[in-house]
Amino acid sequence: MGQLDGKVAVITGGGRGQGRSHAVRLAEEGADIVVCDITEQVGSVPFPTGRPGDLEETVAAVEKTGRRCIAVEADVRSTADMTRLADTAMGEFGRIDILLANAGILSLSENTWELTDEAWDDMIDINLTGVFKAARAVIPHIRAGGRGGSLVFTSSIAGLKGVAGCTHYAAAKHGIVGLMRTLARELAPESIRVNTIHPTGVDSPMSNNEFFPKWLDEHKELGDAMRYNLMPVDAMPVRDVSDVVLFLVSDAGKWITGTTQQIDAGFMLK
Repeated sequence: MGQLDGKVAVITGGGRGQGRSHAVRLAEEGADIVVCDITEQVGSVPFPTGRPGDLEETVAAVEKTGRRCIAVEADVRSTADMTRLADTAMGEFGRIDILLANAGILSLSENTWELTDEAWDDMIDINLTGVFKAARAVIPHIRAGGRGGSLVFTSSIAGLKGVAGCTHYAAAKHGIVGLMRTLARELAPESIRVNTIHPTGVDSPMSNNEFFPKWLDEHKELGDAMRYNLMPVDAMPVRDVSDVVLFLVSDAGKWITGTTQQIDAGFMLK
């Protein structure tokens, strides 16, 4: 018996990284999975974003657990795409119990005033508005089920404190917290819980690429502020984040809502 037997989880940004890891971890506990992602480059991001074949790899990884996984090529910036994602989940499984609004990008800037319109707009559109659009599409189906449910939004340590070098990222990740807290109040009477997670560095394609470590090395003051935790880990294994997500969406977390869950190896104590 798994902790999520019979449940269905919708995961945005499920093509790789944290999204893929969450999909596999929840499937291991009995959930069927619907994932979405894009398969094209976001212009303002200086390292690879979505690629063809990513979603297929996630599907294969989930199916190894014995659960079903449906992949939808969809962009969280699109209302129509998010509606199609939710409708696909309902059409395939007849229910939605969990939403992991995980899709996100990262880009960096020397300072706030040198940020371009493109970098700002891409960041807010994907990392904040995309969470809203995914939640707006999925929540009515969770409510209609009358069984309660759980939403987890992927924020960051940059959603709890300002981090030099990524003003737009911090603004979007702080915005997710406000969205979460409001939804948690609105949905609590129906036993639908809403929380954010706030990881420090994670060993995923967002940070494990040619660009990001080089940028941190070239900007030592900013790099030191961004990369060092108090506990002896620079980038956490992605599955460790997935274990916290599992806790939040399972019955073990059934009374937890409206919280900002730090998974930060002591970063916020610095």
